Parts: sequence; C-alpha cells; structure tokens
Amino acid sequence: MDLYVDKYAYLNTAIHRWDPRYKLVSLMTLVFSFSFVQDIRMIPMMLGISAILYTLSRLPYSYLLSRLRLPGIFMLATLVILPFMSGKEVLFQAGPLSIKVEGCLVALLIACKFVSILTLGIVLFGTTPFITTVKAMRSLGLPPLLADMTLFAYRYLFDIGADFKTMQTAMGLRGFRGGKKSMGTLSSLAGTILVRSYEQSDRVFKAMIMRGYGQTVSYREDFQASYQRGLAGLVASLLVAASFVAVQLLLKDILEVLI
Repeated sequence: MDLYVDKYAYLNTAIHRWDPRYKLVSLMTLVFSFSFVQDIRMIPMMLGISAILYTLSRLPYSYLLSRLRLPGIFMLATLVILPFMSGKEVLFQAGPLSIKVEGCLVALLIACKFVSILTLGIVLFGTTPFITTVKAMRSLGLPPLLADMTLFAYRYLFDIGADFKTMQTAMGLRGFRGGKKSMGTLSSLAGTILVRSYEQSDRVFKAMIMRGYGQTVSYREDFQASYQRGLAGLVASLLVAASFVAVQLLLKDILEVLI
C-alpha cells in the first residue's frame, strides 16, 4: 500500500504555492462548513467546490480514487444499512425488507459529505510536504508534543510497513500460505510488529533526549507568505464557508416556519 500522502507536492500550481498556514485554515474551515450541511439541496455546491479545488491542484484522479477506496469500504457498510433502518415512507418493499425514502436521502447526503470532505483533506495534505504541514500547524499554535507525535507517527508508518513486508516474505518462504486457519499466525505477526515498534520508539526517544530534544523551536520564520495571494484565498474560503452555514440556517428557519 502506498503510504505517501505528499507524493505530488512537487507540482507547481496555485494550490501548491498557497502559503501552508492560509491553506490549512482555509481548507479546514471548508471541511467544518461541509460537515454542517444537512440539506440535500446544497450537495451540488459542496461537490462543485471540492471538484474545483481538486482540479486546480492538478492531482491525478487515480490518486484520489486510491485514497477513497479503503475508507469507502467502511462507509459503504453504513450507507447500505441506512435505507432499510431510517425513515417511515416506503420507497420499495421486497418481503420483510423495505427501503425508506428518508434513509436513501440521508445515505446520499452522508456519501456526498464523505467524498467532499475527504477530497479537501487530500488537497490539503497532497499539495504540501507533510513536514511543512506539521510546521504550519505548529506555527498556528499546535502544542509541540502533538506536532511531534503527528510527525513521528507518519514517519514510522513506513518502517512498520517495511517490517511487515519483510516478515511476510519470510513466512512465505517457510511455507505460509494463509487461509482460514492462519488467524493465529497473523495475530502473532501483528503482536511481534507492535512489540518491535514499541522497542524502537523507546530507543529513538532516548536518542533524542541525549541530543537535546525538548528545546523550543520557532517555525514562524520558515514561511515567507505572499500576503495578497494568501489572504485572497483565505478570505474567499472563509466567505464560502460562512455562506454554507448561513444558507443552512436560513433553510432550517424556513422549514420550521412552513411546518
């Protein structure tokens, strides 16, 4: 599995050149405004904004699909259940099973919010080197411990993946072929990887302490913002996010009056 989230961070687009701090605040604000949406009439606008930003980033669409695949499997289980469990108005019935209109609408809304929010997340982390994104979080006030935990968690995912491949290859050479009776072996493999990860993290932490880990570092000077371009994008994103929230509240008030 490809674990790199910033493999296309070298591209030269307006989204890539956007100051990481402005980009982080802008896209996260849009993410929260999308999560606030409860009316299906706002779905086209939400999908449209996500599609425009992803197109401007010039990230490959195959990259988007590969990142949507795994979380999409877990989301699909929820979306399949909702039409049968939520609502009262029956759209289609086959024996004891009935598909509800309200459940289908809720499933549609959740699916579109899921795609839009994940697309924005991919744009955010896929157009900036990961370490630069962490520095931007740090400069915006993220506690140093959380910033370091985020960076090291990402860094050592690759070591864990390499250890897993090595041990999997060794098991294959010794005749392991998988199957229904292999859960015990796979559990032992997972336990071994966890123990080795813990031991490695302890060694790394001790080495960092010996080299002066814990010194205060400022990341503000790492960013030389182009204020006109950066602020323009930030203001535009904040206006769009505020519009989503305002329209949602307005539609809610109108529905309450009509009801």
